[in-house]
Amino acid sequence: MSDLLARSLQQFLSEARSGIVIEDGQVLFDLDSAQYSISCERGRCLLHLWSEERNIVRQVVDAESKNGVLTLSVRRFAQARPHKLEICRDRDRRTPTARKAARSLYARALERVLRRHVPDWSLEGGKLSTTMDLERSFSPVYARGLLRKGRSAFAALGVNSQETQGAIDAALTFGLLWLDFCREREAGRSVVEGLRLYVPAASSTTLQIRLAHLNREAAKFHLFELEERDEDVREIDVSDTGNINTRLVRFPETAQVRARFEKAVNTVLAAVPQAEIAVLSPTELAFRLHGLEFARVRAVNVPGSFQVEEELIFGAAGFQARLTDENEPAFNEFCATVAAARMLDGDRRDPLWRMYPERWLESLVFKNVAAIDSRLDPRHVYSQVPAFSASDRAMIDVLTCTQERRLAVLELKADEDIHLPLQGLDYWARVCWHHSRGEFRQYGYFPGVQLSSRPPLLFLVAPSLRMHPAVDTILRYFSPEIEWAMAGVDERWREGVRVVFRKSSTQSATKA
Repeated sequence: MSDLLARSLQQFLSEARSGIVIEDGQVLFDLDSAQYSISCERGRCLLHLWSEERNIVRQVVDAESKNGVLTLSVRRFAQARPHKLEICRDRDRRTPTARKAARSLYARALERVLRRHVPDWSLEGGKLSTTMDLERSFSPVYARGLLRKGRSAFAALGVNSQETQGAIDAALTFGLLWLDFCREREAGRSVVEGLRLYVPAASSTTLQIRLAHLNREAAKFHLFELEERDEDVREIDVSDTGNINTRLVRFPETAQVRARFEKAVNTVLAAVPQAEIAVLSPTELAFRLHGLEFARVRAVNVPGSFQVEEELIFGAAGFQARLTDENEPAFNEFCATVAAARMLDGDRRDPLWRMYPERWLESLVFKNVAAIDSRLDPRHVYSQVPAFSASDRAMIDVLTCTQERRLAVLELKADEDIHLPLQGLDYWARVCWHHSRGEFRQYGYFPGVQLSSRPPLLFLVAPSLRMHPAVDTILRYFSPEIEWAMAGVDERWREGVRVVFRKSSTQSATKA
């Protein structure tokens, strides 16, 4: 029975890489970023899921697949009573028709709210639009319109509660693009003063932080939470930067952790001598090759006892296996495959070569951060720094400081991404928060360094031909207190990071 459950799980999960895992009504994992392993031990089928945010093990008792959802009956450790865990192939389980209908209904509801909430302002054309406009990057996820009163106007944009939290957080990107388009279109006819943003109740934490760091002289920004059931509206104070719910994780003692897992380290380095070792916590190490994690060792509780043992997991692309005496040949074969594929001159058609390009870029920047900017200090560089917030778990790509001891945040993209500026702003705001409280020194970062009290620098890094055209527009609305720099690297960055295009908040674009 356990073998049959394991095969059913493996088959479903291999086809659900863009799906989600739900337990007790909460989305625990996005499968495009989570890892999993399936094992059968003493007649039990065990499902192990983990990400940068959480780590769970469940005993699978039964499984049923229907309409793209695998419903599992599972048990937690030391609990006899089973409960349900769902794995959905699509993170949005609605059909395209249902999504379109929900967005149309929301647009009509928001129109009623606007007529009641701002009765002195008229909605252009009497309605909001949800049509897609690829040329201007307008998405059907958002209802948008223009409010007028005399020669004054406001851009308005809203998103409904059935969309994902990621889509809600992204509303500001599209709101700024809509505002800029309205201003360009209305030039000489009316003054578009700013943006009114409407989001579901209890969903505005990330947006509030982002809006607090925009230039309020460039535009007026208003954020509202809309309770769709009773169409009640509550304005959120976007000038308040004192309520970021975030905490920094202590930097682990690298030497101690490596010594603790010396046997596993030696095993992996014997198979892949060029492996990069990342200390994740006092109880966990990851092994990577050009950013691709292919193995991980951690301390785990032995089921049914209070003992702790070391567990070495290997694999990639979601499915991973625990190293045992029986599968050691498979481990060595897998390591050899990774080492051969994950090389500069590897086969570009190989999935292992194409996998996680941002992590590959990050690994190169981590080793040579001064290639991005000569001011950056290569002696003090941290990769994948964790910072927790109320609504998500952020991983800062690269955190470093300048030769003058000023903090610097690097946000990296290997491909075109319209959200690059605001995602960078998220991390910049968190670093500011912790830095203002002296927490980097307190938690073991930058030992022996007296950091400057000045706000951090923000670097946005991507291949020069893959900087989204909208990035410039969004950066124009950043607060002047944020010193940012764009660094466009050569498209052949795998051969070595070389900046060919620079632009900053204090100077015009230049070619390197």
